[in-house]
Amino acid sequence: MSIEVKNLLKEYGEQKAVNNISFKVNKGEIVGFLGPNGAGKSTTMKIITGYLPQTGGDAYVCGINVAAYPLETKKKIGYLPELNALYYDMYVKEYLAFIAEVHKVDPSPSSGRQSKIEKVIELTGLKVESKKKIGQLSKGYKQRVGLAAALIHDPEVLILDEPTSGLDPNQIVEIREVIKKQGSDKTVLFSSHILQEVEAICDRVIIINKGELVADDKLSNLQKGSKETHSVVVQFKEPVDKKVLEQMRDVITVSQLQTSHFKPDCYRVQTANPEIVRKQILELALLDNLNIVSLQSEDQSLEDVFRSLTQKTE
Repeated sequence: MSIEVKNLLKEYGEQKAVNNISFKVNKGEIVGFLGPNGAGKSTTMKIITGYLPQTGGDAYVCGINVAAYPLETKKKIGYLPELNALYYDMYVKEYLAFIAEVHKVDPSPSSGRQSKIEKVIELTGLKVESKKKIGQLSKGYKQRVGLAAALIHDPEVLILDEPTSGLDPNQIVEIREVIKKQGSDKTVLFSSHILQEVEAICDRVIIINKGELVADDKLSNLQKGSKETHSVVVQFKEPVDKKVLEQMRDVITVSQLQTSHFKPDCYRVQTANPEIVRKQILELALLDNLNIVSLQSEDQSLEDVFRSLTQKTE
């Protein structure tokens, strides 16, 4: 396992910031690490990267105990923290050369430290700003410098805490592609408040709430298999009274969809028994001579899953 966390505990006085959580992340996986503010995401990442000691439990990177061998594990990790600390008086290339030296990237011409610097500059889209001082860069480009620094020594594991923070939509797409490429041969654990990003990049999601693990599964399983309610979306050709749908058995709520994609005669029905509701809708159409344009079940979005799991203990 590239990352393994066993019964991890971090206490601040009587408060448990991380409460006995365990998970594994394998090589080649890109895993989204989610939770509300204060859930313990950044604390967990700091423990895995060796920047913060735990109260109990163990964290391993590439089979090495982080607490016992912090320097060895740091060599294998590329870390972009939430608060991206940079030297604003240094030029971009100068800073990356400094980080490469810290990581003891081979400076010999045959190995090509300079070529590695140029490679990460190209990879993270920094070329047009590479001759500027870091303090002159926008927030988005500063974030790119931090990502380039995390990649400079070609680590086996990437820990990215809010990697797209401060980026505009076009930049987000570019960095998303960088993360995807890195995930082909590295282990990537990243947190984000932009749930669409996680859906676009990850196959697996870990969710924590109040320091406790509340979900660890493939995204498709969370959306399909672990939900308490389902959505059935129906569109009629003729006008249908919303109250008729609300009176059906096992219906929880009915909402009328009026967007650029849906006409006013389209409804989303929330239910615990979608097959029963679909059957009743078909019976309604048959009895009242209604034409159904479309009738389908919808998976929950990641936002729906996130809200249901993190609000249970509120």
